[in-house]
Amino acid sequence: MANIRLLLGFDYGTRQIGVAVGQMVTGQARELCTLKAQNGVPDWNQVEALIKEWKPDAVVVGLPLNMDGTPSEMCARAEKFARRLNGRYNVPFFTQDERLTTFEAKGERMAKGGQKGSYRDNPVDAIAAKLLLQSWIEENPVSPES
Repeated sequence: MANIRLLLGFDYGTRQIGVAVGQMVTGQARELCTLKAQNGVPDWNQVEALIKEWKPDAVVVGLPLNMDGTPSEMCARAEKFARRLNGRYNVPFFTQDERLTTFEAKGERMAKGGQKGSYRDNPVDAIAAKLLLQSWIEENPVSPES
């Protein structure tokens, strides 16, 4: 983990994939964008553009576990997405429990004066990606000697 400085976080979904960027040195993550997906398949050209622009040392993909901690049906698809990121771009990946991040993200959007409208018109995927990436960063702090 000592060589990890910059990360991209992905909140994987079948219609949209939230993306966030985070830095280990500052311990902060921020939302970046939301990518459209068709049945869980993103536009890989857009993903590649993000990888080339940000040059992450690793990526973190959210695992949508059930509330009891067991894998949900979407977990296998999220893990497959993480392996594809690794295979296509040779970037190490980690997974992170993302339970309640969408709920938290909706609350954060509302707190900032976001509209209540439909989820489709006002997606929170990038906020959810930021939250899951932030939690990964907090669970894996940089040690002073790195």
